[in-house]
Amino acid sequence: MPIEIHLKKTTKTFQLNIQFEGQSKRIGILGPSGSGKSMTLRCIAGIETPDQGRIQIDGRTHYDSQSHTNIKPQKRNIGYLFQNYALFPTMTVAQNIQAGLKGTKTQNQIQTQKMIQTFQLTGLENHLPSELSGGQQQRVALARIMAYQPDTILLDEPFSALDQYLKDQLQRELIKMLNHYQGTVIFVSHNKDEIYQFSQELLIIDQGKSILYNKTKDIFINPIYQKAARLTGCKNISHIQKIDDHTITAIDWGIQLHLQRPLPQDITAVGYQAHDFLPIWGPKPPNSLKAQITETEELPLQTNYYILPQPPVLAPQPICWTVQRESLEKLQKNGVPDYLQIKEEKLLYLK
Repeated sequence: MPIEIHLKKTTKTFQLNIQFEGQSKRIGILGPSGSGKSMTLRCIAGIETPDQGRIQIDGRTHYDSQSHTNIKPQKRNIGYLFQNYALFPTMTVAQNIQAGLKGTKTQNQIQTQKMIQTFQLTGLENHLPSELSGGQQQRVALARIMAYQPDTILLDEPFSALDQYLKDQLQRELIKMLNHYQGTVIFVSHNKDEIYQFSQELLIIDQGKSILYNKTKDIFINPIYQKAARLTGCKNISHIQKIDDHTITAIDWGIQLHLQRPLPQDITAVGYQAHDFLPIWGPKPPNSLKAQITETEELPLQTNYYILPQPPVLAPQPICWTVQRESLEKLQKNGVPDYLQIKEEKLLYLK
């Protein structure tokens, strides 16, 4: 098993309790700000020491409270890319890359030159970090990590400080670079799109606790829990009242749903992706909402329409319907639909 993480750590203001075991070498950790993502990485790197637990990656135990094992950070052979890149401000690009190398002077120069070419830093060897763009600084930080060939790479929100254009460019570059890396990569983000691109398996955490661990695509298809659904992008979630094995009231949407499949026994809510609604012009079909649009949000690639539940419910939350740009022409031609139908096969059953 490539990775096994069981750790508990309590501070004055926070309690971390993370548990997962993975088979993949590309693992994502998704959670809101302040959920414990960075602290989890710091424990894996050895910067923070858990109160108890076990950290094992690719068969090597870095920490085990039962056997009193706690390998020093510099002995773990883990490369950690911090959010701010943590470059030495008074060192040049070449000196930053060489900083962690332990070979001879000639070996270090050869390895440094190789990294400069690999990460497209030619011509910048003698520049200081303050003379580099954000993207160039990130490439230097990655080159420094890859120069000493770590067994594991930890990426902590590596794109958070970049504008959208540079972010897209560097995401593609990083994926390409990591395709040739044989070690384990753990990628932390609060951005669901970044996580989906980078990880094969995914840990979702909230308030310091593990919520769900599974294959990334499986979690996005079936997030199981309300918190996981929200973090993976589901905008429409409603608590339910169960009527019988095939009927529920979606309390927050103000409608009753009649379903063909028997309902799972342990669900407390349902979710529906904003882009999955089926617009209906004409008579009301089963399991549908009246499409009375109260607000419109135009974005470059899509338009979000917001609908209040009918009949009105206590503390109503608008229901979001997303129309992709390629479908807007039909909407403009036919006008606003009469109803939005919920397709049973797209309904998410949530705990």
